[in-house]
Amino acid sequence: MAKPKNDDASEEAKKIVDDAKNFIEKAIADIGKTSATKQLILGTASGWITGFMSMKIGKIAAVGLGGGVILLHIASQKGYIDINWDKINKKVDKITDKIEKETTGKSPDWFEKMERFVDRKLDKAEELLKKKEKKAKHWYSNFVGEEQYNATETHVFLASFAAGMALGLLCGQ
Repeated sequence: MAKPKNDDASEEAKKIVDDAKNFIEKAIADIGKTSATKQLILGTASGWITGFMSMKIGKIAAVGLGGGVILLHIASQKGYIDINWDKINKKVDKITDKIEKETTGKSPDWFEKMERFVDRKLDKAEELLKKKEKKAKHWYSNFVGEEQYNATETHVFLASFAAGMALGLLCGQ
């Protein structure tokens, strides 16, 4: 079976969106013709169901996504995987530029792009300095003979993630 072209896929997606929009408009128009009591009951029930399902699905999605991020971060810190952040950042920039162009009608100006570029370069420089600082601290502690436990960024990240997740689950109930 042949793959549909991008134009065919986008046309099909537009058709689906239009059909859904027409269905929703028709349903709202039909509900608008009923009594106020019935509208109030339907609105409350559908809102509660939507909120309840969003919370349940949202929690599952958040735990899955958060757990995946944690696993990737730990694997990266331990050296099991090497993440090409430059490539990821370039893709994210392209996607955000495209979304901004679609929503506002204009592309981001050169100043915004330059700001992102400088931010990334400063982050890289900071990371490099931290790595050198860790090596210097390790060398010094070995030289002096003091074996102290120093919390790394991974420990801080994991602790703050656990606390944030606990707060989110408590607030989401």
